[in-house]
Amino acid sequence: MILTVMTRRTVFQLAGAAAALPSLSAQPAPLKGRLKQSAARWCYSKIGLDDLAREAARIGLKGIDLIDYKEWPTVQKYGLVPAMTPGAGGIADGFNRKENHDKLVREMEENIPRAAAAKVPNVITFSGNRRGQADAEGLDNCTIGLNRVKKLAEDKGVTVCVELLNSKIDHHDYQCDHTAWGVELIKRVDSPRVKLLYDIYHMQIMEGDIIRTIRQNIQYIAHFHTGGVPGRHELDGTQELQWRAVAEAIVGTGFTGYFAHEFVPTRDPITSLEEAAKLCDV
Repeated sequence: MILTVMTRRTVFQLAGAAAALPSLSAQPAPLKGRLKQSAARWCYSKIGLDDLAREAARIGLKGIDLIDYKEWPTVQKYGLVPAMTPGAGGIADGFNRKENHDKLVREMEENIPRAAAAKVPNVITFSGNRRGQADAEGLDNCTIGLNRVKKLAEDKGVTVCVELLNSKIDHHDYQCDHTAWGVELIKRVDSPRVKLLYDIYHMQIMEGDIIRTIRQNIQYIAHFHTGGVPGRHELDGTQELQWRAVAEAIVGTGFTGYFAHEFVPTRDPITSLEEAAKLCDV
């Protein structure tokens, strides 16, 4: 039999070494937070919202996008903000048709005050599909409709965000499918509380030139969405864009809104979300 004698010093040395080992449940290193990062709920539909919110808070995200008002308390209890929530209309049926305006205005009159009361910063809306309509007419109609809700948004301190979407792959016939059209709309409405949701995935498909476009038009943008091209998957080496460069460009403009990940994970969802958050933490 071999007896091993350990001095008190040896015990302390071993204990110190063990303490230095990383814990499997250790918190990740804190994010710099120069971008307030969020995550779109629908991309993680297989994960319970409570679990998603808890993991998002652990990673260092600041919000969850695209959740209904009934779900707000679930994310708020983790210190997260419902960063983008329903405002009015849908992708196919939006402000580009005058016959939609009364309904959309009623929805905004319900959702904007509710958002303000809960300190929710943004509500989403859409142009709608063309259905043969000229872009000039759609622009005129969207301007008329948004002018009806801008004062309410200004009074309540909530930003109405018109989303830019691609009409090439995902949303055929959608009208607000180029930055120039969206920017012209925001210029016409001329309100600090009506701006664009610039979806980087969609605009990379439609026009590219992402960094220069963002820099030139940042005053018209209130919110960002991510997603890798092609496929709307992870922000990794299989995608076209240099996401760190995009994030650095946005931070460089002085942008203070939310930057939300809206990609569909192909691997472990939380791992992919954490990798994206670290990649874009510049």
